[in-house]
Amino acid sequence: MFDQKAGVAEASDSMRDLAGKRILVTAGPTQEAIDPVRYITNHSTGRMGYAIAQRAHERGAEVVLVSGPVSIQAPCGVELVNVVSAQDMFEAVSSRYETCDAVIKAAAVADYRPAQIHEDKVKKKDGEMSILLERTQDILSWLGAHRVAGQRLCGFSMETRDVLENSRAKLSKKNVDMICANCLKEDGAGFGTPTNHLTLISRERTVDLPLMDKLDAADRVLDELFSIEPKGE
Repeated sequence: MFDQKAGVAEASDSMRDLAGKRILVTAGPTQEAIDPVRYITNHSTGRMGYAIAQRAHERGAEVVLVSGPVSIQAPCGVELVNVVSAQDMFEAVSSRYETCDAVIKAAAVADYRPAQIHEDKVKKKDGEMSILLERTQDILSWLGAHRVAGQRLCGFSMETRDVLENSRAKLSKKNVDMICANCLKEDGAGFGTPTNHLTLISRERTVDLPLMDKLDAADRVLDELFSIEPKGE
């Protein structure tokens, strides 16, 4: 007679293909302060990065989730590192990446931040106001320049036009193994949706996934990334 519980356990064990791996995942937006009241951010909810962290943990990996401010709960069993700004996220990632077999950067990190953070609330005045912005640290490029031998690096590319061209350019420019490209203007593939349509781009091939649940997409991202032979091995 079939033991349902034993069957489930056996199936679960067979899916622990990432056991022994340590994976760092970034997720969510960053917030770049203007003053104590206001900040610059984006519409990322963190759902894609959290789905990747969940699936990686379920498949046996030790997972570090570096997350910007989100309103969703972290998956059980992962190490959660909460950050706010792009600089916070860079420091959290750069201090941990060396011990990781893979880094999957799904966070929507601000490219720019206010050059000056005001200590007091900026009061409104008549007329226009300008905020001088400066570049933040490009975390994925930094990882590509400082990668550890045998480490896999994956980035995400949210575009509104020329999706494949822009994403392929990032693959070589940032020295990573894979870019997960998607289009903000496509229904079901933008921020805050339970689904996503990803195109997985590596040097060897391009895999266009159908629209699917983000947890299923997370599995496909992990499958594809770990099928790539990492540099230095």
